[in-house]
Amino acid sequence: MVAGAGAIVAASAGSGRADVLNDVKRWVGKPTASPLAERLTAPGEAALDAVSHALNRLTFGARPGDHARVTAMGVAAFIEEQLAPAKIDDWVCERVIRHELASLAEPESTLFPRKGDANDPLQQIFPAMKDKGARVGDLYEFKDKVLLEELTRGTLLRAVLSERQLFEVMVQFWSDHFNIDPSKAEAKWLKTADDRDVIRAHALGNFREMLRASAVSPAMLWYLDGRVNRKSQPEEKPNENYARELLELHTLGVHGGYTQQDVMEVARCLTGWTVRDRKKFFKGRVEFQARQHDDGAKRVLGVDIPAGQGARDLDRVLEIVVAHPSTAKHVAWKLCRRFIADEPPPAAVEATAAAFAKSGGDVAATLRVLFATEEFLQPETRGGKFKRPFHFVVSALRATNAETDAGKPLVDFLLRLGHAPFRYTTPDGYPETATHWQNTLLWRWNFAAALAENRIKGTRVALEELTTKVGGDDAMMATLLGRRPNAVEREAFHQSGAGVALLVASPAFQHC
Repeated sequence: MVAGAGAIVAASAGSGRADVLNDVKRWVGKPTASPLAERLTAPGEAALDAVSHALNRLTFGARPGDHARVTAMGVAAFIEEQLAPAKIDDWVCERVIRHELASLAEPESTLFPRKGDANDPLQQIFPAMKDKGARVGDLYEFKDKVLLEELTRGTLLRAVLSERQLFEVMVQFWSDHFNIDPSKAEAKWLKTADDRDVIRAHALGNFREMLRASAVSPAMLWYLDGRVNRKSQPEEKPNENYARELLELHTLGVHGGYTQQDVMEVARCLTGWTVRDRKKFFKGRVEFQARQHDDGAKRVLGVDIPAGQGARDLDRVLEIVVAHPSTAKHVAWKLCRRFIADEPPPAAVEATAAAFAKSGGDVAATLRVLFATEEFLQPETRGGKFKRPFHFVVSALRATNAETDAGKPLVDFLLRLGHAPFRYTTPDGYPETATHWQNTLLWRWNFAAALAENRIKGTRVALEELTTKVGGDDAMMATLLGRRPNAVEREAFHQSGAGVALLVASPAFQHC
């Protein structure tokens, strides 16, 4: 697959679009890595500088040449670039996804349009089928194991290849925040649509819109039992599963000030929403069934919701919970934990929460303030976060400019490390803090050795070529570490006989 889409496009600039497409045809369909310049500049500081820090935290790891590029443009400009992913040309990466992974192809693509939709007689009869959600039913044509494999590979490929690195980091963040276990019932088929229409559609957009999309996601309705949350008879009790997680995990947080009565009232508000199963026509379609809805008066977090609102109860509940100050604090706390420290600094949380509230939940605006906090910028923060296994593996692939097809042998390492995408069973998502991941050290060393020795089928590194291009062993060490190696690291690199593997498995590389 192609790493560094911009490199190919830049190399073909000035020769016309036909040449760009010809370049892509040569690269797509086989594992490969982006072409590198003949000479690359490695980081030269003795400690992690602001550029290495930004690359460590806003991306899944620096590639050879990234430090020099960000140094030239400036950290502030790099942050602004990453906060506007739609302006970053990443079409080669997306073309690879479409070429290799059929179930992840974007139906609304204008660059590579889906053929036949305009003339589909069903769309003429049922205009609603023109929207993305109506095409969810197409996923049932795939075997569920194929969907999980392709979704996993697509996530890995994008993390390794995409120029929109902060976007991919936030996709992982929100995937954990709104976690869905695809092994449950029809979520096996529907999680792929959730990834596209909920997480990727809003990862750097608006939190309120993402929360709404998640609430009516077919996969979420299956996973947290919203599809069976109904009250058609006076004695029938609503299903509280989704209502509880909506308050505890998705918005206010476990100590956010809600009560059991609030959970029950939210569950009443959400009755009647369901999704067609695979045995029905228009399978996967989300519907509101008024006869299954409790349309009486309700009171949520001290706010009265009058009777007779029907489906509008859902939006009123979301307005109430998003506006609650605990939601801003909870989301800010999680963002600061991800980008600053496992124990988020209170001042940074407060500033980030204020930005979230002021912007109405604008994710990019909130992050812009977080990245400007003293706590994020101070040198003491650098190198203090322990990489989760997915981050560790992807950063190693990027740092070594590895070729990869993100196939089963690579995914198997993530399974052994306990961090393969979409395998976490509970709604809280994969843990963020280092304490959970300390028992993965042996498998991290095994991965580092296998990568450096080219023992992972479908993944390959050309270390000699890369070492020459970056300027020798010391420069290679600096490229991996984001700074000059110290005397101990230099000696170990030369004496071990497996210098790259040793550095990738070192504490310095495993932290960011």
